[in-house]
Amino acid sequence: MTRNEELFARAQKTIPGGVNSPVRAFRSVGGTPRFFTRGEGAHVWDADGRKYIDYVGSWGPLILGHADPDVVAAVQQAAARGLSFGAPTEAEIELAELLVELVPSLDMVRLVSSGTEATMSAIRLARGFTGRDKIIKFEGCYHGHADSLLVKAGSGALTFGNPSSDGVPADVARETLVLDYNAPHALARAFHEHGRDIACVIVEPVAGNMNLVAPRQDFLEAMRKLCDQHGAVLIFDEVMTGFRVGLGSAQGLYGIKPDLSTFGKIVGGGMPLGAFGGRRDIMGKVAPLGPVYQAGTLSGNPLSVAAGLATLRKIRVPGFHEALAAKTRALVDGLQQAARHRGVTFAAQAVGGMFGLYFAPQAPTTYAEVMTADKEAFNRFFHAMLDQGVYLAPSAFEAGFVSAVHGDADLAATIAAAEAVFADLAK
Repeated sequence: MTRNEELFARAQKTIPGGVNSPVRAFRSVGGTPRFFTRGEGAHVWDADGRKYIDYVGSWGPLILGHADPDVVAAVQQAAARGLSFGAPTEAEIELAELLVELVPSLDMVRLVSSGTEATMSAIRLARGFTGRDKIIKFEGCYHGHADSLLVKAGSGALTFGNPSSDGVPADVARETLVLDYNAPHALARAFHEHGRDIACVIVEPVAGNMNLVAPRQDFLEAMRKLCDQHGAVLIFDEVMTGFRVGLGSAQGLYGIKPDLSTFGKIVGGGMPLGAFGGRRDIMGKVAPLGPVYQAGTLSGNPLSVAAGLATLRKIRVPGFHEALAAKTRALVDGLQQAARHRGVTFAAQAVGGMFGLYFAPQAPTTYAEVMTADKEAFNRFFHAMLDQGVYLAPSAFEAGFVSAVHGDADLAATIAAAEAVFADLAK
């Protein structure tokens, strides 16, 4: 038995499923999850001492790679001054000021401890601001595990949602309309039928939780126009895309200004931190200024704030995101070429520092198209790449991430490993 297998068996005795977040359990792909002992740059090492090129990056926040020296030093210095105060610090102001400077739609920001907290709070705020209850989300988009958001589509093209988790009351789910991603006509129909009751639309401007699905420009533009026409709040969930696809995040990349935005991952530099913010008149409804209550004992934790500040200051240098996007594009182009060379049906695409891999003829644009991809082929590919020393997300429905410290040798080794795997898959 390997050390990873020993740890997994031990973990399952005291932790549900042996993991503290479901996708880590490898249930989607099968096999034993890797327990990591350390990370450095673009690489991680597991409990058996095996080294991997890492394209998960803690699910996105490690845009500078593992254990970036400047980020680690900032956290160490903050820790030496105190782990937590439950009181304001100057660094919180600095982070809020930097976020407002980098993202034009932000007038004010509230720091929280996770992306789930950020999206949950933004939806409560939208409801409080509008006095309405219904929200719109899109099939395949994940916004954290708050009750209103753990909802899947019903049986029709436009239906009220059904709970996608036990423990979510049906009455809560009925306040959520679930629509198709990249379908502006369905969105228009929803507003036509329910516009007076819709508090907000929440969307991943680049979907990353049904694999990577890039948005249609007319889809985003219709969202903005319809929210304006009907007095609804447009929320961009940039927990994943924030500062990952560009310095101005996805809203800067696509030129759409939301009313509220949520952030996580990169804003905490790998530490637990989230944020939500937007228009001053809406944010003015948050307690203690207004009647929408939100609180958190560890919100603005000084270690997380230090990591986030150090990360954002390093990635704002000119050319950073252009170089990251070029590197990510080189990876997906190389993988597609390797698949074509071996005659394997495969597609890949990239947006900024995010990428998606699909065993399908072309990159999908909708949730339905994602679901037609060959999941079993991905599972075989995942395990074969793991054997080759390449760590990808253990699910066919998750985006991947490239960091600034993935070098040419890492990309070349990944593409070479993939070509060998494609050759086996083609047999």
